[in-house]
Amino acid sequence: MASMIISPTFSINRSSRDCKILKNTIRQCQGIKAMHIEKPLEELYNIRVERKVSRDRLAEIGVSKWSVWKTDKCKLPWDWQVDQLVYIEEGEVRVVPEGSKKYMRFVAGDLVRYPKWFEADLFFNAPYQERYSFRAYGDDN
Repeated sequence: MASMIISPTFSINRSSRDCKILKNTIRQCQGIKAMHIEKPLEELYNIRVERKVSRDRLAEIGVSKWSVWKTDKCKLPWDWQVDQLVYIEEGEVRVVPEGSKKYMRFVAGDLVRYPKWFEADLFFNAPYQERYSFRAYGDDN
């Protein structure tokens, strides 16, 4: 069976009429600007956040049995060796992913799941308290 390969042929016609048409077309397109849509950092880094979590939800996942961690104003470089689920009880944290200049802000009442191997600097500007639980792969609570 024989196959036939056809390659496109391009030619440039430099007549003055074609140049006028091209210039008009370019002029008409100058008003079009490209849109730049950025994904939220949470989506880029696969961080899941539930805001203002209800007491029922907290009871469902057993937050009262989790370990407690506290700090005052500080900067802490951190990397997660396993998935971690965090419920913020007091304060707020700014999370700056490694290599980024942008940050995510999580506050009291947020339930945050950080993925394994995520690296970031954590900024605490006041007293902060969280409850945390390390999660196994596939444990989606």
